[in-house]
Amino acid sequence: MSRTVTPWKWPFGAQILVGVVLGVVLGFIARNADVAWLATTLTKIGEIFVQLLKLAVPPLVFTAVVLSVTNLRNVSNAARLVGRTVAWFMATSLIAVAVGIAIGLITNPGQGVRLDVAGATAPAAEDRGSWLDFLTGIVPTNVFTAFSEVNVLQIVFLGIVIGAAAIAIGDKAEPFLALNQAVLELVQKALWWVIRLAPLGTLGLIGKAVASYGWDLLSPLAKFTVDVYVGCAIVLFVVYPLLLAFVGRVSPVRFFAKAWPALELAFVSRSSVGTMPLTQRVTTERLGVSGEYASFAVPFGATTKMDGCAAVYPALAAIFVAQVFDLSLGVQDYLLIALVSVVGSAATAGLTGALVMLTLTLSTLGLPLAGAGLLLAIDPILDMVRTATNVGGQMVVPVLVARSEGLLDDEVYNAPARPLEEAPAVAPRTQPLPA
Repeated sequence: MSRTVTPWKWPFGAQILVGVVLGVVLGFIARNADVAWLATTLTKIGEIFVQLLKLAVPPLVFTAVVLSVTNLRNVSNAARLVGRTVAWFMATSLIAVAVGIAIGLITNPGQGVRLDVAGATAPAAEDRGSWLDFLTGIVPTNVFTAFSEVNVLQIVFLGIVIGAAAIAIGDKAEPFLALNQAVLELVQKALWWVIRLAPLGTLGLIGKAVASYGWDLLSPLAKFTVDVYVGCAIVLFVVYPLLLAFVGRVSPVRFFAKAWPALELAFVSRSSVGTMPLTQRVTTERLGVSGEYASFAVPFGATTKMDGCAAVYPALAAIFVAQVFDLSLGVQDYLLIALVSVVGSAATAGLTGALVMLTLTLSTLGLPLAGAGLLLAIDPILDMVRTATNVGGQMVVPVLVARSEGLLDDEVYNAPARPLEEAPAVAPRTQPLPA
């Protein structure tokens, strides 16, 4: 006699898929039957889920960065690892922005679009991005404000400084580092409980999107929306597999089979930082990347590696805004877009939305900031695929670097994918990693 498997014991991916389907159905009912209470309920469920993810961001980022910096003490080739990681972050960002520019030039997403540009307003000053704000905003004026306002970029800066200071003072910092390790493990455990609620959060977030955005709103921006999804899909499912196959010499099919839970959570949560504990578990326990290297690369990537938000999207958005306002872009402008994407990606800070990166790009090119206001209505829809692309890159680069440095466990990588609850934990290395 067959035994019935209850829904909460289904594979995590199946639970997410059920949440997506139910969200679409309920959102469609809420919008077309004008069921206000259902739309409100879906909105609240989604908002609470995102708030729970954001609640853990300050302690999670700070402790993860401090420990990732100090863990590099145990890595004999730390400088080379950091250099290769940054180089791959930059290289893949350049490829991603090139994909975005190419799609924009081929499809002309803003050509023929009729929008009320006279009524478009620029984002509020505190939401805009500028090079001066970016550079001066890295250093907090008040430690407590950085945490209370969840300024991820400033929290990362503090984590790097404190981590470097801990290395400098040596053994005296061990109690502090032990406290950081305990806090990080506590936050990750609590956040894992939140992640287990992702199917319910998915239902709310997808339902809210369907209930809130009808075709009347999307139709003028349909080509741009499709372009963003196609561009991110090319990076995620073409560029990354090619790099894995020909540079990393590993199976892209295995990669996606193992990485899929993190990509799903990133898609629905729209938060690279909120997905970070799952990203790290997948990177070490399923993809076989050394724990000590992953403890640096994943937190670093979650706050700076944004191929979707900081490369594909701003490139397409700049072309769209220029065409809507009937302005022309030259070769030098496209080079500037690439530069902004590589240098300014940390400004996106791993949280939902890419408004800062968009306004940073527009202001650098001298395009109207009011153009950003035209895209805000559909930003949640675009942010789902952007974040999934971000997280994909945050796992691909550690695999590539670990493979080149002999820090990838092929047996773990090639093993059949198992539910994360059953995946064996990767024990931290006690000896220096090979040079």
